Amino acid sequence: MNIPELAAYILGIIILFPTVASISKLDNWWIRDFDFPRLQISTLIIAVLIYCVTAFDFSAIWEYIMVGLLALSFIYQAIKIYPYTYIASKQVKEYVGEDVERQISVLVSNVLTTNDKYDKLIKLIIRENPDLVLTLESDKKWERELEPIEEEYPYTVKIPQDNLYGMHLYSKLELEDIDIQYLITEEIPSVHGKVKLRTGEKINIHCLHPKPPSPSEDDTSTNRDAELLLVGKEIDGKDSTLVFGDLNDVAWSRTTKLFLRLSGLLDPRIGRGFYNTFHAQYPVFRWPLDHVFHSSDFLLLKLKRLEDIGSDHFPIFIKLVYQPLQKDQNGETEEPEEEEEEWAEEKIEKGKQSERTS
Repeated sequence: MNIPELAAYILGIIILFPTVASISKLDNWWIRDFDFPRLQISTLIIAVLIYCVTAFDFSAIWEYIMVGLLALSFIYQAIKIYPYTYIASKQVKEYVGEDVERQISVLVSNVLTTNDKYDKLIKLIIRENPDLVLTLESDKKWERELEPIEEEYPYTVKIPQDNLYGMHLYSKLELEDIDIQYLITEEIPSVHGKVKLRTGEKINIHCLHPKPPSPSEDDTSTNRDAELLLVGKEIDGKDSTLVFGDLNDVAWSRTTKLFLRLSGLLDPRIGRGFYNTFHAQYPVFRWPLDHVFHSSDFLLLKLKRLEDIGSDHFPIFIKLVYQPLQKDQNGETEEPEEEEEEWAEEKIEKGKQSERTS
């Protein structure tokens, strides 16, 4: 075996590991983080595959096996990200019409607590004119700096915190039955309630920001998964619902896909693109962490990632139109399998157990 062949084997084994890790159900942070960069991993697999084909003389069966495994690994990664490409079928159809009264727009922004470019976000809010604004990682200082928008956004929910999990909701539309919950841990808030459209119709809302799996935040993905799946199970697929926030998970992960199956909600990005919101400063390392999911009785008017505000996240903006009589236009959601429901229950119980023992 010559040096190029040896290098090919080593590179092949290294680049196969992220796929093996992603397939596994282990929840260690360094395992689950491989769920995020699927596009980057796919690109590296192609590069290593090309190198192996040129380095191998295919005189040994192991060379065929390595090339085959790399090809299968690429196919696996491609299947995961395919729905978020332009060639996939759109799950949420676009609205055509003039029903202004039933429109609702949402701007979600993880502001980054240490970011002091408050004016950039305020200018975006003025320009985009959303009905709802959700800020994440916002503390008392951010709360003070955003006071000028409260004239236009009289309905507010303020949860300033210094632990990177503060949350502020500003609304032009009337909010009702607001309930601030700490679903899994006492340090991570979420907001639940209703928003009244201009027609008087009421929509359930859930604002989330679970803790991510990372060495500085949480050793495992259990608490994040438990919060998402708990909310997913509690959502009645028959009710009009919006879920939005920084979920610290990508749309193609096992957890988020199961969340959508449990809740019956739709992802407007399917068939439209990735809309990567993190990391704003590193173009090579970007994936979609900030989400807006909705029930099937909404059609899409506008969806876009907004420009940099000095945070490590880009804000995301969506405008939807409530059209209950046209909900059959949208794609259907898959029902969770029994094994998936059991896995969800196990995750939720583990999350609650970890909080009781902490």
